[in-house]
Amino acid sequence: MSFSNVITNTSTTSLNVKTEYLTGVIERITYHAEDTGYTVARMQVKGFKDLVTIIGSFPNIQAGQTLQLQGSWYNHPKHGQQFNVSQYTETKPATLTGLEKYLGSGLIKGVGPVTAKRIVNHFGLDTLEIIENEIERLVEVPGIGKKRVKMIQKTWEEQKAIKDVMVFLQGHGVSTTYAVKIYKQYGEKAISTVTDNPYQLATDIYGIGFHTADKIAVNIGVSPWSKYRYKSGILHILSEAAEDGHCFLPLPELVNEAIELLNFDEHQTDAEAVNQVVIAMKEAEELIVEEVGTIKLCYKPTFYYTEQNLAKLLLKHLESPITVDLLRVKNWIQRYTQSKRISLSQQQQEAVTMAAASRIMVLTGGPGTGKTFTQKTIVALWQAMGKKIGLAAPTGRAAQRLGEMAGLEAKTLHRLLEFDPAKRGFKRDSDNPLPFDAVIVDETSMVDLFLGHSLMKAISPTCQLLMVGDNDQLPSVGPGKILEDLIESGKIPVVRLTQVFRQAASSAIIRNAHQINQGQYPKLEPISDNPKSDCLWHNGGTEPEHSIQAISELVTEFIPRLGFNPATDVQVLCPMTRGVVGTRNLNQVLQQLLNPPHPEKPEITRGGMILRVGDRVIQLRNDYNRQIYNGDLGIVKAIDTIEKLVTIQVDDRKVEYDYADLNEISLAWSISIHKSQGSEYPVVIMPVSMSHYVMLSRNLIYTGLTRAKQLAIIVGSSKALGIGVKQGHQKQRYTRLVDRLG
Repeated sequence: MSFSNVITNTSTTSLNVKTEYLTGVIERITYHAEDTGYTVARMQVKGFKDLVTIIGSFPNIQAGQTLQLQGSWYNHPKHGQQFNVSQYTETKPATLTGLEKYLGSGLIKGVGPVTAKRIVNHFGLDTLEIIENEIERLVEVPGIGKKRVKMIQKTWEEQKAIKDVMVFLQGHGVSTTYAVKIYKQYGEKAISTVTDNPYQLATDIYGIGFHTADKIAVNIGVSPWSKYRYKSGILHILSEAAEDGHCFLPLPELVNEAIELLNFDEHQTDAEAVNQVVIAMKEAEELIVEEVGTIKLCYKPTFYYTEQNLAKLLLKHLESPITVDLLRVKNWIQRYTQSKRISLSQQQQEAVTMAAASRIMVLTGGPGTGKTFTQKTIVALWQAMGKKIGLAAPTGRAAQRLGEMAGLEAKTLHRLLEFDPAKRGFKRDSDNPLPFDAVIVDETSMVDLFLGHSLMKAISPTCQLLMVGDNDQLPSVGPGKILEDLIESGKIPVVRLTQVFRQAASSAIIRNAHQINQGQYPKLEPISDNPKSDCLWHNGGTEPEHSIQAISELVTEFIPRLGFNPATDVQVLCPMTRGVVGTRNLNQVLQQLLNPPHPEKPEITRGGMILRVGDRVIQLRNDYNRQIYNGDLGIVKAIDTIEKLVTIQVDDRKVEYDYADLNEISLAWSISIHKSQGSEYPVVIMPVSMSHYVMLSRNLIYTGLTRAKQLAIIVGSSKALGIGVKQGHQKQRYTRLVDRLG
């Protein structure tokens, strides 16, 4: 029985490993991970004096099994010689001793070493044949009754099912890692599930998307015109749209994308066929099709009902007015500012007064306009009114800044709402609301549709909510544009701070950010040995390779001369992931410069990515079990090549990843500007190239620039920067929250 390659030699000391073959009996299992199949075992091999350590991915392995292995030797610096298994075949033991070990290993429930010895003594070398074809004859063995025979039969069939499933899946191009996950998900129904509808894998198993499921479907002969293929393709398109921030797609756009996706070889997908599948999905409530005028809008049901319910929650909350003595509030503001020897602008005073009297309010404004100071004053006012206050932000770093500003504990929104991994939902909701009289959420531009809905469900009817954010930044990574929609609706009280304070205006970063926001080309100081400004320009030339060279020189020479540590203080922010000046290539370049290979730094290669102790990494998806979320940054602290674990320091805690889960993270020496939202860095280097043309926009450049606290350096083409500044917001997102609030 042959299984595909999963665990390969991860050492970088030898790229040309020699394939070898071993046959032996498993003596003991040192480690076996149920979810991934990753195993460390000790094997007795003929011709070897000592037991051999083998490492590989095995869905089910027991002591006593006889295995034929294909793989390569690896000399581990700590644990010595190991055999990394790429493929294996299980063979039935040929000797009586081998049979006893095999049956008595615990592989079969109801058969221990003593019973195994009795069975083998009775049937000899025919033992396995009897169990396979005449299992009822086991009652001939002293001490085995009919009840135990049934137990043995059930377990034996389960073992066969595992092996049959694995052979089937790998015979159709499924890697061992995914084959194990598929078996864990569906059990003995795995073959029937995959045969009937391989596209179900894209829904149920993380890491298997439509394209992988499509390849499996082709391998097992599923028709290109299968309704399952069409349904999966449509859901895939809507999922991709959600990653671009859309809550729905208009039907004509969905149909056009489906035709492009579902074309098979020379066969053109028929638009009418796609429309018919959409109708069928609507009738089965797998899609919501909402008619707005003459246009049909296609939603995944969860998106539709979440958007609809969020609007209802907001409107209901606004129905409950607040009675407050505004004269008393204004008198308090006067006393407070006098005692603190501070002054508030007219806009700031308006914001504080409105916050006292509003059930829901939005405070927005650019850098240097006093949002932080205004929030601090609102917190002081609410405290004077005896209110219990909750503080939150989408990211850990933003929450930390908010807490430091207010002098109170602040949490991430996920922690504030108390996510429960077991229920895969928040403990705080309408039945168990947050225990606060007032809640402030900072960096609200980052809040997407689903998080915004969860927040509103947890706000009690008597609680006030202040949402703070810069509406000119990029919208959330997830679907929706909550902050922008709330402002646009006209239903929510809004104060926009526009006055830039004198102290803030001394920063060229802040001045240029406001110029960019107004569509004006920024005034950037050309880079020199003795810069006078905190916002610099480095002409990266016309070719992308020139920008790479410029960034390399900045992090290795210029930045250290200014007293910054390039490994900890610098973040390279990029408009795109692909291309020469994209995050993927930049990460490889920067990793080599800032965290090069070293004999004392363990490293592994996964999916084309080298991961090394000391690397900066970013989480790519919400992982509720580990309580780590999309956009969280961390540092690789340890790589255990025996247990196949990577330990990452995220803020104040350490998080462990199995090798199988490393597709959840990426290197973060360079990250996208989208992923940088809510964070600040001492130094930001931002390449802007004509190769980024499709992504360039004013709010993208504005967001990237305003991530810098002490120094910003824009590298690249003045033409590309000019295009970005002139280009208004990026493509509008499809949402209907404004209409639902209207």
